[in-house]
Amino acid sequence: MRSWKLGGYALLCAGTALSLGNGAPAISSNTSASSAGKGCAAFAATVLGPDVRITSATHVDASAKGATDPEGTALSAIPAHCRVEGVVNERKGAGGKTYGIRFAIALPDEWSGRFLLQGGGGLNGTVNPPLGPVASDGRPALARGFAVISSDSGHQGAGFDNSFMLDQRAALDFAESSVRTVALLGKQVTLSYYGKPAAHSYMTGCSTGGREGMLASQRYPELFDGIIVGAPAMRTGDSNLGVEYTQVLFNQAAPLGADGKPDFMRILTAADRTTILNGILDQCDALDGLKDGMVENVAKCDFKPAKLQCTGEKKDGCLSTGQVRALELGLAGPSDKSGYPLYARMAADTGIVSTPMGYLPTGGPGPFGPPSTATSIDLDARIHAIRQDPVQRLTDTNYWTNLNTYLDRGGKIMFFHGVSDFWFSPFATWDWYQRAQATNGGAFTNASRFYMVPGMLHCRGGNAYDQFDMLGKLVDWVEQGKAPQEVMAHRTGSPASRPLCPYPAYPHYTGGDPDKASSFTCKTPA
Repeated sequence: MRSWKLGGYALLCAGTALSLGNGAPAISSNTSASSAGKGCAAFAATVLGPDVRITSATHVDASAKGATDPEGTALSAIPAHCRVEGVVNERKGAGGKTYGIRFAIALPDEWSGRFLLQGGGGLNGTVNPPLGPVASDGRPALARGFAVISSDSGHQGAGFDNSFMLDQRAALDFAESSVRTVALLGKQVTLSYYGKPAAHSYMTGCSTGGREGMLASQRYPELFDGIIVGAPAMRTGDSNLGVEYTQVLFNQAAPLGADGKPDFMRILTAADRTTILNGILDQCDALDGLKDGMVENVAKCDFKPAKLQCTGEKKDGCLSTGQVRALELGLAGPSDKSGYPLYARMAADTGIVSTPMGYLPTGGPGPFGPPSTATSIDLDARIHAIRQDPVQRLTDTNYWTNLNTYLDRGGKIMFFHGVSDFWFSPFATWDWYQRAQATNGGAFTNASRFYMVPGMLHCRGGNAYDQFDMLGKLVDWVEQGKAPQEVMAHRTGSPASRPLCPYPAYPHYTGGDPDKASSFTCKTPA
C-alpha cells in the first residue's frame, strides 16, 4: 500500500485501486434505476480516507423539464444521477471558525466515462450545483453523461466576503490547492462508484473558474485532458486598479456638487453614454462588413474619443475636454511613473456604457460597492502593495507560461472572453495567450484556441451572441483529434446565430440574412 497527497491531505491506495474501506459495490453504466438508487444510498457509507467525510448520498431522478444554472440561464433536462456531498479536511481554524472543502459530485446513471471539474466564481464560498454549465449552450456536462464535481474551495461565505483569508489553509485552498484536491477527490469518487477510472478528464469555468482553469494547466498539468477558460480573473489586483483609476479620471472631469465632491449624476449622463456608444459604432461597426450595432472586427477597432469632443460649450451629443481625457486614459489603462503599463487596455466595445454594469462609471453601485469620490490615486504605491500581497501572488495566473508538460500529454485548452467585460480586459487574457505562444511555440498554437465574444459582458449577457457550445468542440478535439475553428453562437432566447472565430479573425458579413451564421465567414484582418 502506498499513499499520495491529495491537496496536502493523505489518501491511501493499493496499486491503482483505492482503499475504500466499507465502500459500496461499483455501479455499472447499465445498472437499473432501482439498483442505482440502492447503490447510491449505500455509497454514503464509503470511507474515502481519514480527511474525507461523506455527508449524504442521494439518488436524483431525471428531471421532467430543464433546470437553470446558478445565474438563471435555462438548461436542458438533467438525467438521473447520484449526488454525493461531503467535506475534506474539516477543522477549526482562525477565529474558531469551521473550515473545510465542501463538495458535491453528480454521478449519472448513464455515465459517458468522462469526468469534469466545475470552476467557481467570485471568492467562492458556495457549493454550486454540479452541472458543468459553462460554454455548454444550455446542455451542461451532467446532461451529456459526465461525472461533475463542484466545491466551495475551502470556506463558506457569500459574495466577496474575504474574511477566510485570515486562515492559512483556507487562503491556500482558495488561491490554488483546492483545484488539485477536488479534482483528485472527484476522480477517486468516480472510480469507486463506477469501478473504473474516467477515460478523460475536463475542467470548465469562467471568471474565478477561468483563473482556476489556467492554474490547473500551469501548476497541475497532469490533471486534465481539456480545459475551457472563460474571462479569467487572472490578475484581480491589477484589474481592480484599472477600474479604480478610471473612476478617478471621471471624478476629475465631473462637476462638483454642493458638498464639494464629484456629482455622480453628471459624470456621464444618459446623453453622454449615447454619444460614446454612437461614436464607437460610427468608427468601428462597419469594419466587419455590416452595420448592425456590433463591433465584430475587434482587432481593427481603433476608437478615437477626441472625435467626440465639443467644439464649444458642453452640450448633449458631444463630450467635454475632461470627459474625452478620462475616456482616452481610462481605456488605455493605468501606467506607472516611468510609463510601464500596470494593466491591459480596455476594449472600446458597445457594453462599456451599459448600466448598471459597464466599464465606465455609472454613478451607482458597481462591482465593488458604492462609487469612489477620490480625485487622485498613487498608482506606483498601489501597484507596489498589490505585488507584495502574498495571496495575490498565489492567485495570479498571468505570469507562468511554460505549459510543455500539459502540452506533451496532449492537453487542449480553449479561451473565451467577452469584449465588453466590465471587470477583466479581454486584452489582458490575449496578452497572456500571446506570451504563451512565444514560450511554447507551435505546440501551444496547435493545442489552443482564443475566442473574443463581441458585446458580451462578464461571462455572459450584453448585446451579444453569448450562447455557444465549446464543451462539445473540446471533447471532439481531445478524443477525436478534430481541431475546432469557428464555434457557432446564438443570442439568449433567440435563434439568431453567428460564428465565433479564433482571434484575431472575426465573422465577416458576406451577404444574406444577418441573423444566420451562414451569412458570415471567419476572416483574418490584414
